[in-house]
Amino acid sequence: MTKIISGIQQVGIGISNVYEAWNWYNKNFGFDLPLFDEAAEAGLMLPYTNGKPQKRHAILALNLKGGGGFEIWQYTSRKPQTAKFELQVGDLGIYTTKIKTTDVTKAYHKLQKNNVTIVSEILEMPNGEQHFFVKDPYGNLFQIVKADAWFNKKIPNVFGGCYGAVIGVSDMEKSKEFYNKILGYDTIIYEEEGIFDDLKNLAGGTQKIKRVLLKHSKNREGAFSELLGPSVIELVSVINKMPKKIFENRLWGDLGFIHLCFDVTGMDTFKKECNALGYPFTVDSDNSFDMGEAAGRFSYIEDPDGCLIEFVETHKIPILKKIGWYLNLTKRNPTKALPKWILNTMKFSRKKYKE
Repeated sequence: MTKIISGIQQVGIGISNVYEAWNWYNKNFGFDLPLFDEAAEAGLMLPYTNGKPQKRHAILALNLKGGGGFEIWQYTSRKPQTAKFELQVGDLGIYTTKIKTTDVTKAYHKLQKNNVTIVSEILEMPNGEQHFFVKDPYGNLFQIVKADAWFNKKIPNVFGGCYGAVIGVSDMEKSKEFYNKILGYDTIIYEEEGIFDDLKNLAGGTQKIKRVLLKHSKNREGAFSELLGPSVIELVSVINKMPKKIFENRLWGDLGFIHLCFDVTGMDTFKKECNALGYPFTVDSDNSFDMGEAAGRFSYIEDPDGCLIEFVETHKIPILKKIGWYLNLTKRNPTKALPKWILNTMKFSRKKYKE
């Protein structure tokens, strides 16, 4: 089977209180649809949990306006650890998650009204697009950016879902090749080197860096392609300085952005291609894993600096939990997007945040 990427399914966020965090993301960014909510043991992630299974509680929350979700992830068998140093622009791994909005100014004023920690004023990226940065209560940095592709424009929320990430890398050319050949980010929006005014408010943002913003030229295909939509990846490399690994001496699942996950079909093809390119699967659930309310197959690879990229081949999802309607995705054309009316039916499972 040909490999198919439907889009960024979710970014994993290690936090210390799963329901508190989900309520905050629900209120401020509109992640109000829990696709699954499950406490279990992460028994397959042994390469990243010191060889020991760890108990955790995870919620996969979506924003039906369009974009990727958040996998909000909390250890329950140990206290999640924070980085022992202040994260800086260019440190290796996922530094920032991009959240898309229909209107940057309106998004800024909404978060300002909600007393969210705003890190920068509205500034321009090298391509002239407006953006700004905010932090959640756990210190995670989010970049709010304008986007034009939406799944359901009728949802009044000014925010959509995950639109991509800013990833620190040590070798720009090697990383560009990785994100191009494996994930299809083959088009450069900008490639600049210098000191950037729009990063000045971030830790390490006044140092000389190289930054490259990538997009995919081919439209995404597959069941969830219209919901997840297009995305971008921004690679950042510091000049004349040795960056630190964001998860140095910590476990996957500790505090911060733990992985970037892509919804895919054709996992065996991915496995062969990644292995041929020198990026073998480090974790593979092989057949089907069960998250209680969703099921599929998942795997992990590492980018050239060890940043974790997850692939999920979805086999089953809940459409309307109240009546027990689950959708089996294994018996349909893998290239076709699901009809909008089916995915929009999930709106009846949305939950209001708590004041």
